[in-house]
Amino acid sequence: MSGHHHHVDPDAGDARVFWAVVVNLGLTVAQIIGGILSGSLALIADAIHNLSDALSLIIAFLARKIARRPASQTMTFGYGRAEIVAALINYTTLIVVGLYLTYEAVLRFFEPQSVDGWLVVVIAVVALAVDTVTALLTYTLSKQSMNIRAAFLHNVADALGSIAVIVAGTLIILYDWRLIDPLVTLMIAGYILWQSFTEIGAVIRILMLGSPPDLETQTVLVEMQNVAGVAGVHHLHLWQMQEHQSALDAHIVIEAGRWGDADATKEAVKQALKDKFGISHTTIELECAEHACQDPETIGHDAGDQRQNSHS
Repeated sequence: MSGHHHHVDPDAGDARVFWAVVVNLGLTVAQIIGGILSGSLALIADAIHNLSDALSLIIAFLARKIARRPASQTMTFGYGRAEIVAALINYTTLIVVGLYLTYEAVLRFFEPQSVDGWLVVVIAVVALAVDTVTALLTYTLSKQSMNIRAAFLHNVADALGSIAVIVAGTLIILYDWRLIDPLVTLMIAGYILWQSFTEIGAVIRILMLGSPPDLETQTVLVEMQNVAGVAGVHHLHLWQMQEHQSALDAHIVIEAGRWGDADATKEAVKQALKDKFGISHTTIELECAEHACQDPETIGHDAGDQRQNSHS
């Protein structure tokens, strides 16, 4: 259950993300100039890909700032999910880039392009150095934030791409083997798509108010039911407010004759949720055994319950 006990320093790493943005924008300019001078479409395409990296880092950087804003009358939950939205934008962009690279690679199998091997290798070496620096700047942060992880994976994909381009450029210099260029591109695109589809599920799960992936809803339910004085639990909702903060709301039925202990029972349930699962944001509605909801859903509300609640 350790995934719910992270304490991320809000200002940690802002400088690292900022410098990662600066070096990526610098590399993009260098690649575009090199591509124009050499007439290499591959370098210009790689520059566009690298620009997407810089943009992903800018989005991640801004999202980190926005996420720290306090709750307001219009955003009562605060802005914590700005990072989740940023991660969704970045992974979606990566999927589009991966599909585009696949399309371009397939075209090049049918019409191999002439490539200036030496210039490609030189600029790919520079790109690899920059991608390595950027990856090192964002690696630690990527363990704590899916937003930064999306940006980090952009750079890992680029670094692997740079290595592949160096190999491809070398083979073109030695053997004039032009088909290696689209072959390497397909490998890079495959990696990008695999990583993106692997990671985007967790982002969508949070935005769809899914339960935390490391918590079994049934286990949480049983733990609540086992607290002394609890006769039943229903209308349970368990979700992630943001990546490292889980929340729960539920109705608890107090055992007959124990209404005098209702507040103590509620506190015991809240403490159990915090101690066992790290859930500190809980909203619990108490019901006495005689006036409990009739045939309620154990998990969630059905449409009838929601309509009834809206008129109560």
